[in-house]
This record gives sequence, structure tokens and C-alpha cells, in this order.
Amino acid sequence: MKASALKVAFAGTPEFAAVALEAIVAAGFEVPLVLTQPDRPAGRGMKRVESAVKQCAKRHGIPVDQPGRLRTDEQRAALAACAPDVLVVAAYGLILPPAVLDLPRLGCINIHASLLPRWRGAAPIHRAIEAGDRETGITIMRMDEGLDTGPMLLTRKVPIAPDDTTATLHDRLAGLGGEMIVEALHALAGQGLVATPQPGEGATYATKIAKAEAAIDWQRPVVEIERRVRAFVPFPVASAVLRDTPIKVWRAVPVAVDGAMAAPPPGTVLAVDGEGVVVACGDGALRLLEMQRPGSRRLPAGEFLRGFPVDVGERFAPRTDGDASLS
Repeated sequence: MKASALKVAFAGTPEFAAVALEAIVAAGFEVPLVLTQPDRPAGRGMKRVESAVKQCAKRHGIPVDQPGRLRTDEQRAALAACAPDVLVVAAYGLILPPAVLDLPRLGCINIHASLLPRWRGAAPIHRAIEAGDRETGITIMRMDEGLDTGPMLLTRKVPIAPDDTTATLHDRLAGLGGEMIVEALHALAGQGLVATPQPGEGATYATKIAKAEAAIDWQRPVVEIERRVRAFVPFPVASAVLRDTPIKVWRAVPVAVDGAMAAPPPGTVLAVDGEGVVVACGDGALRLLEMQRPGSRRLPAGEFLRGFPVDVGERFAPRTDGDASLS
């Protein structure tokens, strides 16, 4: 079967999925339908915003369906009517019931941003950085009724750099996912792919990121805090409170301190200069390099300090109330 003869329906929502959809279209596959989440309110004005996948589909003139669920025949009607050979799923945000999994002739294939079975679930990129993993990757898998438990079709590894954030790693993985799904679809259109069961050991679950996780606990080891800062860029962004002001921390690095400097309680400001604000942690110190206060934009430390001076000896308090004021 030629690529152009393979009917590929697509289900996805954010930019990660839109990159894959662009790759599928560019490769010449017929895409009769795109499924994506309903438009959601976003931004300060809370206006309804179309998903990145919907915007991509509209640019290419592909029909879009946005059911809130896929549980009933009516909710699945558009997908059934287009009679796809395969359904490609990437960060869609809805669980596919058996009736959907069984609908395409060649089944449903998922693009997952980890090396399964590690980091099954909603936030694999964030959790890999937070855990200090040295590598991650993309797994193309055939979907079953479990949570990212289906057999694997293709895997590729990607190193995680010491300064990677979720944003930078996301972009590399999104591009790789697009390349790999095209490779997988070409194989399906030809001789097919060999599906390999996931290993029975090593499964971990990447739970969805909660906004409350952004609160910096200065009592934790500095390496853990620094990983969380990187893991939570661009969302929800690590934050703490100083003088009753919530401050987002966009970039930070561990710094060496001597015993005398490490003595103050965690959260205490140890040093302030044009390079950053050094804050005591549970077992060291963190230099805050890029910050943001309410009503302002993210700024390098030097610029931030001109508008919000910080003194040595002041103490940050952990956030406990979310960061809605910084949205």
C-alpha cells in the first residue's frame, strides 16, 4: 500500500501533537479527520482558544471534530464515518474506550515522550527532568486499554542535557516524534512493524503536573530544587514568596558555599549581585538567575533587582497557595 492510500486519522491537542500532524501531512498521508480537545478559556481575558492541533488542521483544510468524550456512538460518529486505516494519537487528553481502539483497521498508535515503561502517563518530560534522568526518548506504541502499556513499535533515545528545561526537551522530542511516526506509518503501509511487549520491570508513572508543585521547598537538597526549576519551565514555573510577594524562578544554578554560608536557615538570602540572588537550601545554595514578579515579565537577575531590591539576610518562604496571581 502506498503512503497516499493509507487513511490516517489523528487525535491530539498541544504543540507536541501539532508537530507530528505537520509531519504526517508533509509526508503525503491522507488525513480525513482530526480529533482535538474542545476550545478552552485561556489568558487574562479567558477567551476561548483553539488548540495547536486544531489550528494546524485548519491550515491544511482538514476536518476537525472536538467531542468532550468518546463514550457514545454519537460522540464517535465522525471518526467512524471517515473509516480510517489507523488512528495516530499524541497528547490527546482523552482516554480511548475499546470501541475507539477497535475502530481503525490497523489499530491506534501513540507517540509517547519517554522510553517506556518508564514514565507512563501525562507528564513524562517534566518527570524525567525532575528525577534527574540522563536520557529519555520517544516510543511509538500500539495502544491497548491500559495507560501507556501497549506493545512498542519503535523507540529512540535522547540525552537530557544538564541545562535542559521541559521547554527545550519538549521541542527536541516533538521533532523526533514527528520523524518516527512518519517512519512507522510508512512501515504500516508496507510490510508492517514488529510489536515488542514492554518490559515487565521498570515501570514508573508521570502524574499530571499540579500548580501547587511550583512552591519551592528550600529545605530540600539544592540539586532537587534546581531540577524542579528546569522541569517546571514553561509551566507551572517554580516560585517562592519574599516580603509577601510571589516570585517565579525561571532559571537557577547550584553554587558552592562554605560551612559558614550554609549555616543560615533554608530560604535565607546569602548573597546578592548582578549575577543573581544566592539562597540557602537544605544542603547548599541556589543562585537565582532569572525571575519574575506579578505584573512584570521574566527578567535576568540584574534587571529584576533594579525593580525589586533584595537584601542579604532576607528569607524566602515556600509557596503554599498556588500562583494564580502570576498567570
